[in-house]
Parts: sequence; C-alpha cells; structure tokens
Amino acid sequence: MIATRPHARSATMPSNRVRIIGGEWRSRRISFPSREDLRPTPDRVRETLFNWLGQDLTGKACLDLFAGSGALGFEAASRGAKRVVMVERDPATFKALQASGAQLGAAAVELTRADALEFLRGDRSRYDVIFLDPPFTAGYWPRLLPLLPRHMAPEALVYCESAKRPELPAGWEIWKQGRAGQVHFQLLKRTEYEQQSGISGNV
Repeated sequence: MIATRPHARSATMPSNRVRIIGGEWRSRRISFPSREDLRPTPDRVRETLFNWLGQDLTGKACLDLFAGSGALGFEAASRGAKRVVMVERDPATFKALQASGAQLGAAAVELTRADALEFLRGDRSRYDVIFLDPPFTAGYWPRLLPLLPRHMAPEALVYCESAKRPELPAGWEIWKQGRAGQVHFQLLKRTEYEQQSGISGNV
C-alpha cells in the first residue's frame, strides 16, 4: 500500500490525465487537477529523459521534488525504482497523487505534502536521481541548487525543466540537454562528489 504522510482535505477533484509511457504501468493514465502552473512533462521529453537515464531504474532511489501531476515520479516507479519520494504542497494536487498511487498500487512511492525547500532542509536521505520541475515564474533555482549536494548519492543525476537554462554555480555541469518548444530540460551532475557526514544512504 502506498505510504503517505498527513495531508489536508480538499474537495477539488482531478480533471486532467497524463499517460505513463514505459515500464510496468505503460499506457496507464494518471489524473491531476486543473491548475495554471501545473505542466506535466510532455511524452516526448519524458521519453528522451528516460533514454538518458537508461530506461531501467531498478534499485534507484528517486526524489520528485515538485511532483505536480506525478508524471516523472510514477514513471520512475514504473521503471523499477526501489524508492520514489514525491513532494507536493498543493492540497488538491496532493490528493490526486494519493488517488493515482492507490490506483497503480505504487508500493515504492512515498508521498509527502510539503514545501520543496522546507523538505530539502529537513530530509536526511540521498538519491540517485532528483527530478526538478518547479513553477517557471517562482524563481526557485538560486535557492534550490545549494541545497541539493547533500541529498545526492555518488554519481547522482539531477533533471531540471525551466523556461530558460539555469545559471549553474561552480561544481555543476550539464551532462545532457534538450529543448521542446519554450521548455529547456537538462541532466545535471556534480563535477566532484561532496561527501556529507550524518546522511543516510539511498534507502
């Protein structure tokens, strides 16, 4: 059964759907609410991303920090990830994620209703893949990147979507990149792994 943490109730029901494109749940559809800033990653971009990641995520720990529709996190779980932590702060969107997880029987998925930055400050785990698809106009990037290294397992990759390519501070590099319409997407990695003490492994 899908693991969740406490959340607020909402009467808003999901009204849109997106298709999982690979893995165990291929062609299954998940629902999400209508929200102006909620943009599921398009099929073509997800296909490119998971080609970059090697299609099979068996044994990987993943963090979907702005879960939204759940397209990235459920796609990762469908492809064998052993743990997928999905973070979403909007009550109606979180409720839709719960419904999708239950419908799929997504045992590897853990749902947390929280602000992304607050979650990063309090979380103690490390991840092999981190998905970042924040609202384009919210200005998250300068605040996000400094918090990520302590959550990255050795050789971890960070996927990001943005309206323009983010400026990267020292210690980061773009490993893969692409563009679909007005959306820029990249796989980032650290140029050197920074060992952090007191952080659990990717389980």
